[in-house]
Amino acid sequence: MSDADNASNGRVYDPNAEHAFPDERLNEVLETVESDPEIQAYLDAQNVNPVTRKRYNDHGAKHVSIVRNRALCLYDLLKAGGVTFNGAADHGLAEADEPVIIALAATLHDIGHVVHRTDHPYYSIPLAADVLDRLLPDFGWYDVAERVRLKGEVLHAILCHHTPENPLTLEAGVVRISDALDMEHGRSRRPYEQGGRGINTVSSQAIREVTLRSGDDIPVVVEIEMTDAAGVYQVDSLLKAKITDSGLEDDVRIVAVTTREPNERLVERVEL
Repeated sequence: MSDADNASNGRVYDPNAEHAFPDERLNEVLETVESDPEIQAYLDAQNVNPVTRKRYNDHGAKHVSIVRNRALCLYDLLKAGGVTFNGAADHGLAEADEPVIIALAATLHDIGHVVHRTDHPYYSIPLAADVLDRLLPDFGWYDVAERVRLKGEVLHAILCHHTPENPLTLEAGVVRISDALDMEHGRSRRPYEQGGRGINTVSSQAIREVTLRSGDDIPVVVEIEMTDAAGVYQVDSLLKAKITDSGLEDDVRIVAVTTREPNERLVERVEL
């Protein structure tokens, strides 16, 4: 699949495309984080505990790239669909800061894995705070008060991505949902090859492709192509659970279909 196809299917954010939001700040932030040595070191190191030691699904650089891309594509579709975001706005920050919050939270949400897989969002908070304290002053458009407020919103989104604490902002809701949108079979290849047969790994093996598009009567439709009914676990227990209480329940619809031969299908179509 080409980059253009990926972008049109809501899979990869294209900084050169037209968006439903101001993107100049976001694009500069993306250039910075993608070349930052400390962030890249975290993205590599944070995969050891979940994958190497626990034989769990990928939580490293590839996972973060997928989550960030899909978060920005999801955000773009929601903005195009008329959804009003509240995280930056509640602090008097600019609309241009909404995608910055989403991108930074998506980038740093899993760095707590360097400490432990269990309760990793709570470990991510102090580590991400240190990175943000170093990074944000480099962007000349924030004063001290704005950096404090932006930092708080990023940390809020990180905390709420995988905890009982529900998002209080739609920016955090986007990050929470997008974390579950990385469910395709490639994510579980390494643990599967190493013998991991947990439900997350097996279910992920059944997901062929995830795409995002605008709906006729709803801002976003998430389309999930499965090769086996085992993929329903990813759809129902993980993605649906993260949409619940995200603040975006009325704006996102899930459609999952199987693509095996008709006489082999256990589930033909699931809408949530």
